[in-house]
Amino acid sequence: MSDPAADRWFDAHLDLAYLAETGRDLHAEPSDARGRHQPVAVTLPAMRAAGVGVCLGTIFTEPVDPDDPERETGPFAYADADPLGAWKAGMRQLKLYHAWRDAGLIQLMPARGNKPAPSDAPLRLGVLMEGADPIEHPEQLDEWADAGVIAIGLTWARRSRYAGGNATPMDDPAIGLSSLARELIPRIDSRGVVHDLSHLSQKATDELLAMTDAPVIASHSNARALMGGRDHPKTQRHLADETIRAIASRGGVIGVNLLSDFLHPDIKRGQRASIADVVRHADHIAEIAGSRRHVGLGSDADGGFGADRLPVGIDGLGDLDRVSEALRDAGWSDAEVTGFMHGNWMSFWGW
Repeated sequence: MSDPAADRWFDAHLDLAYLAETGRDLHAEPSDARGRHQPVAVTLPAMRAAGVGVCLGTIFTEPVDPDDPERETGPFAYADADPLGAWKAGMRQLKLYHAWRDAGLIQLMPARGNKPAPSDAPLRLGVLMEGADPIEHPEQLDEWADAGVIAIGLTWARRSRYAGGNATPMDDPAIGLSSLARELIPRIDSRGVVHDLSHLSQKATDELLAMTDAPVIASHSNARALMGGRDHPKTQRHLADETIRAIASRGGVIGVNLLSDFLHPDIKRGQRASIADVVRHADHIAEIAGSRRHVGLGSDADGGFGADRLPVGIDGLGDLDRVSEALRDAGWSDAEVTGFMHGNWMSFWGW
């Protein structure tokens, strides 16, 4: 296997299986790829050309109300509180990653602290479960971990059977961890699977951090202090300074999200953030964390939006180097920029 450090970018959040399931031809060039979320930034050839050689690829599933005429549809969706439906939706995506592995397109990366085996695969991918509802019951965690899941976020934006999400009201006392989560968390820790805080409500975040002293990450979240503070409608989607400190104190890493709406609090429809906004979030996270070793990339590119919602100047993955150039211009050393690009994530996972 080539030295992973030679890969120029580690992206900690890409919804590859979801994109494939919703019609994206991930084997095509972006200009030829179909499916949802146009224009396209993410395909396997685009990742290779941009030097994105390591990533966390998600299993993304979404609970829906079957009686809601506005409900989302697709193979990733399942009826709310339907554990078997969630398991089926999640397992389809995991099996897709297995098929890519068997075809030599990717190498599935091992749990944190385990060195990967030699491989000629062009992409190294760790499986991140974004929303834990596919785990039908806590005892089933081993099935998913044995099959390659190395990180888990207990919920997506809405409430899952395990936890409240960032779209739930901050003052609702019922949006913390469920009793199921309190059974699942020790099992997650015992398997060395990493907790992802990115979509948890603040209450669920605080309760999880109180339950475990394990290292944690936020795969694709920005700084709440730069997004309007507590009163901003998207406030729980991003990290309070106290949470940033907690992640850093455990040796964790935070991936900066490149969605324009998550980079500046006043972005309107049709507007795009700037690369300077990306640098502001990276700088703030590093300042609160006490080191630039705790921040990296978690682009979420094409994760429910098209490339035209990325910052101005980043029209695809091939433009990521403009971020590294902007960090250098902001006073980051070459070593610190390399850390942001891939080194910090690689060090965290021990790969």
